[in-house]
Amino acid sequence: MQPIGIFDSGIGGLSIWKEIHKLLPNEETIYLADSVHAPYGDKPKEEIVEASIKNTDALIKKGCKIIVVACNTATTNAISVLRKKYKLPFVGIEPATKPAAIKTITGKIGILATKGTLASELFLNTSKKYRGQVRIFETIGEGLVPIIESGNLTDVKPLLIKYLLPMVKEGVDNIVLGCTHYPFLIPIIRKIIPEHINIIDSGKAVAQQTQNILSDNGLLNQTSNTGKLDFYTNADVAILRNFLNSITKDRLNIKFEKW
Repeated sequence: MQPIGIFDSGIGGLSIWKEIHKLLPNEETIYLADSVHAPYGDKPKEEIVEASIKNTDALIKKGCKIIVVACNTATTNAISVLRKKYKLPFVGIEPATKPAAIKTITGKIGILATKGTLASELFLNTSKKYRGQVRIFETIGEGLVPIIESGNLTDVKPLLIKYLLPMVKEGVDNIVLGCTHYPFLIPIIRKIIPEHINIIDSGKAVAQQTQNILSDNGLLNQTSNTGKLDFYTNADVAILRNFLNSITKDRLNIKFEKW
């Protein structure tokens, strides 16, 4: 059985893996966490592209039939290069500006993302489509990814207050989490912002797109066998394991290895 390959600049893409595994439980998956180079968001585009190619090569060597770029910064800066370089299908992720623009009642939305994502051409082109309809308040979540990668979220609340409250004061009613690491912060974010504000991430949409592409290309696993779940990291395996334990109770065929 050929697996679905998923990579991120660390453990953040587990929020995407969770939705893919939930929707496609019989598919094998290989998750690659490039935590040593996290965060991608403050790196030059050339480095992001180079890392994305390296990650893709590693997953292709393991026989993956599709690659999910479970990183907003890698998608917005590198996915066009990856699609030209390789023949297999890719699924990317970018901030969910469109759903937020559709759902807003106040006409004001907030986007919390990395510097690399907010400065990318893909994001700028997407957000430009909606700036005539809504006001978009963008904030760089500087320092959030390293805290999440450390596995210790005790120091994250002051930063979230600093980044989110100005959006709240502006009257946003939808806040987009434009980094796959940020969904792990939702319980803390919920304690900071008013209840009426929607928090939007792209996990379910990415899972659905993955299923659609596999189906369209005749690549869906047609057996009822439970797929193997492999996780690789070039940093601390324990942190990756702990985060996975926090989002799923599924312990079947899970393997953790140093990459």
